[in-house]
Amino acid sequence: MASTFYAGEPEGPSLKTESIPGPKSTEHLTQLDKVFDTRSVNMLADYTKSFGNYIVDPDGNTLLDVYAQIASIPVGYNNPALIKAAQTPEMIQALVNRPALGNFPSHDWASILETGALKVAPKGCNQVFTAMAGSDANETAYKAAFMWRRQKERGGPTVEFTEQELNSSMNNQSPGASQLSIMSFKTAFHGRLFGSLSTTRSKPIHKLDIPAFDWPQATFPLLKYPLEEHVEENAKAEADSLAEVEDLIKNYHLPPCAVVVEPIQSEGGDNHASPAFFRGLREVTKKHGVLLIVDEVQTGVGATGKFWAHDHWDLPSPPDMVTFSKKAQTAGYYFGNPELRPNKPYRQFNTWMGDPARALIYRAIIDEIERLNLVEHTAKVGDYLYGKLEALAAKYPGEFANLRGKGLGTFIAFDNPKRDQFLAKAKKFGVNIGGSGVSAVRLRPMLIFEKQHADILLKTLEKIVTSW
Repeated sequence: MASTFYAGEPEGPSLKTESIPGPKSTEHLTQLDKVFDTRSVNMLADYTKSFGNYIVDPDGNTLLDVYAQIASIPVGYNNPALIKAAQTPEMIQALVNRPALGNFPSHDWASILETGALKVAPKGCNQVFTAMAGSDANETAYKAAFMWRRQKERGGPTVEFTEQELNSSMNNQSPGASQLSIMSFKTAFHGRLFGSLSTTRSKPIHKLDIPAFDWPQATFPLLKYPLEEHVEENAKAEADSLAEVEDLIKNYHLPPCAVVVEPIQSEGGDNHASPAFFRGLREVTKKHGVLLIVDEVQTGVGATGKFWAHDHWDLPSPPDMVTFSKKAQTAGYYFGNPELRPNKPYRQFNTWMGDPARALIYRAIIDEIERLNLVEHTAKVGDYLYGKLEALAAKYPGEFANLRGKGLGTFIAFDNPKRDQFLAKAKKFGVNIGGSGVSAVRLRPMLIFEKQHADILLKTLEKIVTSW
């Protein structure tokens, strides 16, 4: 069945070679390996032929892509609306005259943000700091948190820095270098730059050999599934986690000025917590004057059936900052409190401070999501897919263990004891799927993923577990 959204999408997977990579892909990879590290390559793609939900390789293999560049493709490969946006005079200007935004923003930069990124700003947020990538978004949010906290301790934005602060900062010493921290959670992933890496706790391979800050980590609730069978245990796990967060806020030797949390720990294994847990986290941070940074790099822009995953929580007050990237195709953090703007220029600054070309693409993505009602669509398709997966889990015990993501759009995962083999087999059947954590299979389809794509995926999943 053809796509409802875009004419010309393949009707299903098509395999031309016995294995992936095929001969042409292997030839290209050999050439690439001479100049670029290819050890993490999942598969080589031919983006001139990929379209919609399907990724195509140089050998002509066409795979249904439910990994979508690690959850980063929102409205399909070679989306006509995005191509049209890329061909506008506005885009040409942004590409050939890339500005150092902090110093030389274009005359229409406010309009680009207001009609794009800020049009979908989370509740309570009316400003945005644009950035280059998810790690960068989190790092700059952390900087904002540190400067906000020290400004409060100093007595407000008009209080000047002391000579001791200025001089000691140049030696990476206190009081100029603050003795504060950012709290994160065990099994979290917040990026691979120095500050963000210190809050990343998912896999040792990310962190080995890299100097790190002495920052605290709390235990993320380890929920048991099915949820309805473990209500008391899960409630205790969440209560214990919140108690640990409060204890660390009160007693850690480097006081946390912010807590950063993912709505769903993605890289760390697709770990969930209840809306009540996150409401409790907001209350604890408010109680102790600590900022709450919600890392929506992977969960944002519609994948959970709401534009922002934290919209599912019904928070008593909004997060202080919300970081984003991936499906937005740009990056940054949203905020509302004007005190999160540093008191002097150049404190939150770099050459690019984002990219107008990517901001224009984000605006086109937002327009396309709204035109096709893709957030509500994703919620409905996710419910359909989850129900079918529940049936598979009942039919094949152990193969779709700890199924999670009910009511969260297509942001669905399950555990499989042969996870790596599972992913490899999926390719042989024409589907590109990703993993997370130790044993999770994570589904990250695009917002244009439809029921017919779900049916192809479900048939493939059953083929995999019956082919061991």
